[in-house]
Amino acid sequence: MTATAERPPTTTDSARPTWVEQHHLDTWTRWVFRDPNGTQTSSAVAPYDGQVTAEVPASTAADVDAAVATARHAQRAWAQVPYGARAEVVLRFHDLLVERQDEVLDLIQWEMGKNRFSAWQEILQVANISRHYARHGASYLGVNKVRGAIPGLTKVKEVRIPKGVVGMISPWNYPLYLAVGDVIPALLSGNGVVSKADSQTPLTLLWARALMAEAGLPTDLWQVAVGPGRVVGEALIDHVDHICFTGSTATGRTVGARAGERLIAASLELGGKNPLIVRADADVAKAAAGCIAAAFANTGQMCIHIERVLVHDAVYDAFRDALVAGVGALSLGQTYDYTADVGPLASQAQLETVVAHVEQAREAGATVLTGGRHRPDLGPLVYEPTVLEGVTPDMTVCGEETFGPVISLYRVGSDHEAITRANEGSYGLSASIWSADTTTAEKMASKIRSGSVNVNDGAAAAAGSIEAGMGGMGDSGLGRRHGAEGIRKYTESQTIATQRLMPLGPPQQLAVETFVKISNKQLKLLRSLRVR
Repeated sequence: MTATAERPPTTTDSARPTWVEQHHLDTWTRWVFRDPNGTQTSSAVAPYDGQVTAEVPASTAADVDAAVATARHAQRAWAQVPYGARAEVVLRFHDLLVERQDEVLDLIQWEMGKNRFSAWQEILQVANISRHYARHGASYLGVNKVRGAIPGLTKVKEVRIPKGVVGMISPWNYPLYLAVGDVIPALLSGNGVVSKADSQTPLTLLWARALMAEAGLPTDLWQVAVGPGRVVGEALIDHVDHICFTGSTATGRTVGARAGERLIAASLELGGKNPLIVRADADVAKAAAGCIAAAFANTGQMCIHIERVLVHDAVYDAFRDALVAGVGALSLGQTYDYTADVGPLASQAQLETVVAHVEQAREAGATVLTGGRHRPDLGPLVYEPTVLEGVTPDMTVCGEETFGPVISLYRVGSDHEAITRANEGSYGLSASIWSADTTTAEKMASKIRSGSVNVNDGAAAAAGSIEAGMGGMGDSGLGRRHGAEGIRKYTESQTIATQRLMPLGPPQQLAVETFVKISNKQLKLLRSLRVR
């Protein structure tokens, strides 16, 4: 039986954090770019109590056009600011974020519903990203000197030029990390930014925008628009110079197609149906604990979370028993402290998807080993962490992304079978292998079609290694965040070649045919000398 935690502290029977007053909301919502005469608003429902969080000004397509123009004007001056000065702004933001984190932790939980530790992990990621790019981004973007057409006579260097204005479309499941974590390298590389705040979680992003202003970011450089994707998102793609999108594969295809029509780059992190492999030699207890962390963190609402667990027959029974016991011990509830292991789902739509997947599997013959129940007694959107067995390909939960606290167990008889089944489907975002033999596990990893593979960790090791790229293969997306590519993607590579002493090609006094013969001899000489 899953343990329960207390309901959150309330004021007037509301889950709204007690310290949030109207003047706080006014301070944050002033950062929404909207015509002063605009009247449209957007609102969302808090997962803890089903009540509206706050009315937020909503932007129109014309507002987005104006926001991009405003950011573009500010970007021209920002691009001339030395990297070190830009980095100081980000480092001040880092310090303010760490110091005032309790404020945004409350907002994340209020808007999205996740447990507090999962919310804190967003602080950890954004802080690490801020420090890393502030300290190392200049080297990622540094001038690259290369040999020219004629060494000694041709001087060549590659430089990085900001793209201009970057559009950000971020989702609700990580409203700080996935929004701000991508904005930081875009700003540091000299761009302006226009963000589309997700309609479920706009306050978290607006809080971060206000904090960045406090850190010293120029007022017009980073704009925030609020509104539905069909209005704000489409307008954003139509005006920016690069689009960064995180969300569903279906929407990602539309974003990529629209960006392609304008010949602008799109970085897309999309869906996943991520596998975890337990080899015959794995430490069963550690593998079960790692699976639980990777499957049920953030209530299973993360693109890299585990949904398919492929267990070698030799350890299947022991692993299943350890997993079920561990899942049953999780604390389920709604609190503004660290006592709950798993919080509610973020919306009624997410709850309905989870219920539909589990019930369809149950009716088709799958066994619910633990969980499988909606718990309105704990909160309107609370659903128990669920482990399924006997899932077959005809069941929706087998191949479609659930994006909730549900995993399915599958027996496998060999490493080959595990790899084959891990590669089933069109996704390729994250994977996990548990084994005492890490050398063999790493060799297996190279055979798995996935942007990241974690050995003896569920998902966090790769995602938290911010010096390495993170992204997907296949239907899981294009491009990478983190690492060198995570900042270079917001720039254009420009080659500057300076020719000295003499031009390329035959001198005026030399016949073309003679020049060709001499050049051919040079080609053979360079080949024998192993040059280039």
